[in-house]
Amino acid sequence: MQQRHTDIINLVNEEGRASVGEMSAKLGVSEVTIRHDLNKLEKEGFIRRVHGGATPHNTDNVSHRITVNYEHKRRMAMCAASLVEHGETVMIEGGSANALLAKELGKRSDVTIITPSSYIAHLMKETDVKIIVLGGLYQHESESMVGTLTRLCIKHTHFTKAFLGIDGLHPNTGFTSRNMMRADVGVAILEKGAQNIVISDSSKFGQVHNTPLYNFDQVDMVITDEDASLEYVELLENHDIKVLK
Repeated sequence: MQQRHTDIINLVNEEGRASVGEMSAKLGVSEVTIRHDLNKLEKEGFIRRVHGGATPHNTDNVSHRITVNYEHKRRMAMCAASLVEHGETVMIEGGSANALLAKELGKRSDVTIITPSSYIAHLMKETDVKIIVLGGLYQHESESMVGTLTRLCIKHTHFTKAFLGIDGLHPNTGFTSRNMMRADVGVAILEKGAQNIVISDSSKFGQVHNTPLYNFDQVDMVITDEDASLEYVELLENHDIKVLK
């Protein structure tokens, strides 16, 4: 993605609505160029075109969530991808940072991805990566499979690393989720006993959501961004969780 496209996405997300003229002035390019960029970004699912400008996508949309803190998530995805070895089979649970991880792994042909996420599976359609999509009840807002059948599928698959998402991290509650059904799938993945790696930007640190997700002793590593506070890095390291950023 071009830097200008990232800047446009950030402007739209920060302002809630940004006009073509405003973006042209701030980015130093013509309005024709901005309109062309907006058309491209809408087609790719990053923004929504409106008369005279653009607005963010629905917040439940995975493509939209990728755009929030995009650069942080892209760097985290690259870091996570570097941990995947030749010929390895990995579980990628879902979420925006994990979707970017899948895109990074899609540049290779030597890995197998298992996922409950139909969004991630769709990203892989033009790649040579072998992908195993878990069955289950399709959850529209997360574009992911959930429920008893998904848990059963996880039970009968084998993988060496699991990359997981979270919605919140707090000293008193551990890792939490705002989606009860996805949390259930995450717990089933942890029970397999693989190397469990959480990918999360630091904006989620300090947040608490309604559903308990993972205990500290269930997570082996957290990949986060360079803005993560020393307080939370030390919290994780004191629980013997390796932190990469």
